[in-house]
Amino acid sequence: MIGRFLAVVLATLLAACASTATVKTDFDPKAQFGSFRTYSWIPSDSSDALMPQSVVAGIDTRLQAAGWKRVAEGDVHVAAHVTRVQGQNFNNFYSGIGHDLNWLGIGSGWPGYVTMSVDNYEKGTLVVDMFDARTKRAVWRGSASGVLPDDPSRVNAAVQSALDRLFAGFPPGGASSR
Repeated sequence: MIGRFLAVVLATLLAACASTATVKTDFDPKAQFGSFRTYSWIPSDSSDALMPQSVVAGIDTRLQAAGWKRVAEGDVHVAAHVTRVQGQNFNNFYSGIGHDLNWLGIGSGWPGYVTMSVDNYEKGTLVVDMFDARTKRAVWRGSASGVLPDDPSRVNAAVQSALDRLFAGFPPGGASSR
């Protein structure tokens, strides 16, 4: 019985560690991705500490692998941002049987104790938007939710993994600009 319990706990922990970001992409089917050769970044007016240079470099690497070149005024304008949501999980642990049987009226003889712990967590979503510089219309959007793991030392690896998944089918429709 204890062995089964430990196996379930271990499986749950492994599943939590292996969780990956939920990735979604969308694009304008009328956009001519084959005609895009260059891109430029839309300047950000915020000093977002969550937008490290490694994210910009990661996106640059993936766009350049698709044959695009970064220039001052490109065919496509790129913007990216990371949103952060902080939350708490409240965990109650009950000991004794008094709590469980109080509703029957027989729990008062056996004292039960409740211990509460609070786990703080942070979730993040990386959003990358691309706009046709000529028409000012959105041509592509990718989002990866859940990119901030609990361990701060794994944030960069999680973001890079999310970028790999975001740009796996880029440019859309199999159009290549090479």
